[in-house]
Amino acid sequence: MFQAQNLKKRFGAVQAVDGVSFAIQAGETVGLLGPNGAGKTTIVSMIAGLLTPDSGEIRLEGRAIASDTDPVKRAIGFVPQDLALFEKLGGRENLALFGALYGLKGAELDRAVDMALGLVGLADRQKDAVEAYSGGMKRRLNLAAALLHDPKLLILDEPTVGVDPQSRNAIFDNLEALKQRGLTLIYTTHYMEEAERLCDRLVIVDHGRVLKDGTLQSLYAELPAANLLEVEIEGDGAPLCEGLRCVAGVASAELRAGRLAVGVDNLAMGSAAVLAWLAARGVPVLHLASERATLEAVFLNLTGRSLRDA
Repeated sequence: MFQAQNLKKRFGAVQAVDGVSFAIQAGETVGLLGPNGAGKTTIVSMIAGLLTPDSGEIRLEGRAIASDTDPVKRAIGFVPQDLALFEKLGGRENLALFGALYGLKGAELDRAVDMALGLVGLADRQKDAVEAYSGGMKRRLNLAAALLHDPKLLILDEPTVGVDPQSRNAIFDNLEALKQRGLTLIYTTHYMEEAERLCDRLVIVDHGRVLKDGTLQSLYAELPAANLLEVEIEGDGAPLCEGLRCVAGVASAELRAGRLAVGVDNLAMGSAAVLAWLAARGVPVLHLASERATLEAVFLNLTGRSLRDA
C-alpha cells in the first residue's frame, strides 16, 4: 500500500535522513521510533509532502508521488506534532474550514464534520472556541481534522505529546477504532507502551537510518535475554559480573545504578542458578526483582542509553 525507497534529506551539513526504506501493507499500523534528532519528523514530513526529498521515492498504492500537488496525496491524512488549529474559531468551524480546503462542501462536508466530531467525542463542545479547549481536546480535534477527507493512509507525528492520561487513552480508543475500520497508520512516538499497544510492526531509526524493521516479537529476539534480574547485594557487584556470565542460563551480566542486572532466558531456572552462585560465594542478596523483555529495552539496546538533546 505504501513504500518509501531510499529517502535522503540534508539540511546544510546535517544528513537528517540517509537512505530510509520501508513498506506498509494496507490496514497495517507501523510505529516509527527513534531518539531525539533521529530523523522521524523529517521522514513523516517527506511522506506527507511538506518536505521534498533530496533523492528517493515515495509510492502510494503503486503510484509515485511526483509533486507537491500530485492528486495521489489526497489519500494521505496528517496529524502534525504541533497543533494546527484556529483558536478563535469553534471546533465545528475549524473542521468546516479544513474540510473546505479538502474540497468538501454542502451535505458532504456536514456529514464529514459530524463523523469526525463523533469519533473524537467533541460533538457536545463543537460550538465552543478552541481556545477554551483543554490540551487533550485540542489534540483530539487535530486528529479529527486529518480524517475529514476519508484518507487511506493516516500519519500521526507524536499525537499524544503533553496530554493527560485520560486524554491519551481517549486518543488511543479513537486510533484503535480507525484500525478496526482498516485504516493504514504511520505512528511516531516516544512512548514505548503506546507503540506496544497500537503497532503491528516497528521501524526503529537513528542518525537518519533504519536500524531495525520488524514485529515486536522479532525485535524482542534482538535482546541478549528474554528476562532481566535486578539483584541488590551488599558491597561492590562489579567484580562479580564476569563470573556470573559463566553461570549456566545467564546471557548477560552488568552493573547498573549499583545493582546487578543479569539477563536470563528461563526465569525460574536462571533465578535459581544466579542465587545459588551468589550464596556459594557468601554474597548476601538484599533484594531481587525481575522484568520481561520490553520495547524500551529493545530501543535502548539498539540506540544506546546516552542522553540526546537534539
